[in-house]
Amino acid sequence: MRRKPIAIAVETAVPAANVRHAHGARLPLQSSRVSGPVRRSLGEGGFTLVELLVSMVVLLIIVFTVAQLMSSVAAVTRTGHKHISTDTQARTVLDRMALDFAQMVKRTDIDYYLKGIIRYQHGNGHGWGHQGTSTQPLNDQIAFFTQVPGYYAVSAPSAQSPISIVSYRVNQNTTAGNAAYLKLERLGRGLPWNGGDSNTNPTMVFLPVTIGSLFPWAINNNSNCGGSSNSSCDPNGYYETIGPGVFRMEYYYVLKNGQATDFPWNALAGHTSIDGIGLSDVEGIAVVIAVIDSAGRALINAAGSTSLFDIASDLADFADAHGRGIGQQNKYIGQVENDWKGTLFGDSTLGYPGIINTGYTSNNSPVPNEAVKGIRVYSRTFDLKTLPTF
Repeated sequence: MRRKPIAIAVETAVPAANVRHAHGARLPLQSSRVSGPVRRSLGEGGFTLVELLVSMVVLLIIVFTVAQLMSSVAAVTRTGHKHISTDTQARTVLDRMALDFAQMVKRTDIDYYLKGIIRYQHGNGHGWGHQGTSTQPLNDQIAFFTQVPGYYAVSAPSAQSPISIVSYRVNQNTTAGNAAYLKLERLGRGLPWNGGDSNTNPTMVFLPVTIGSLFPWAINNNSNCGGSSNSSCDPNGYYETIGPGVFRMEYYYVLKNGQATDFPWNALAGHTSIDGIGLSDVEGIAVVIAVIDSAGRALINAAGSTSLFDIASDLADFADAHGRGIGQQNKYIGQVENDWKGTLFGDSTLGYPGIINTGYTSNNSPVPNEAVKGIRVYSRTFDLKTLPTF
């Protein structure tokens, strides 16, 4: 039985443009225009004024937030760069000192230039370097013999010894145009073996000859460059600036009993005069320095010609630093550092408002706050390898 095929009607959509009338005429196109509520629902009308205003406000808030964030990042980066600069300088200076102190010549028959109190007078040598005063003017200074290479005079004999005289000072020569003013300098003069000319090429100084008698510029620090016994200007250029950002230096002694003191003997044990070389009670020397970056120094100098000097003057000597605890009579390791930080940045426990908060030194010299932020305080204690008691 044959089945009949089933016819399936397929409706094909013909574009309106191709629909023609039975007689061949093209039919008119259907309008695609949407009107009324449908058009408004499709948003064909665009943004309203209120929507534009809201968008602009949001955009301004985003831009302002990003600008503030970038400003904060720039400030943090700038401060970080300042600290990197001061950290690098401090590390260089303290590492150099570590080498010199480690090789210090420790003998009872040679002279040292160290600070002490008025009784610190051992024969013609120890203690005379400090001229019998209790504090050195503003910045401390130290000179001693050490077994490190030094610079030799052109006319020095060929028999050059491994001994040098080393001195550290923050230059306080106020002569106009002095590029080294308030910068840390190091003297490293090489000495010939014993028997060299004691005037032009002096050898290591044996008592009763003192360092100051042959090397006046190793113990003085002033504007006198006349070549006299009070001259502070090295005629042969043995001083070099090793800490251009170091404008304040202080040192004190750490005794074998752990006491921190500004004179190099143990007064608690009844030692009121010098024993031997004057360092028999000393276990180490602690050095504290204040460092500022070059940009901060320029800002402070622009604010006042004496502002940086006045800041240095406000950073107390070890003897004048505030103690803590009962009666505040005890000195301790780290005391000077805390005192300096309080002077710079404020310390309510010591009653310091802080230069950074007031914008002025105690002498009313103006100081930009941003420049003070670039000042950092560093310290290191150098072991003297426990000198014997003589």
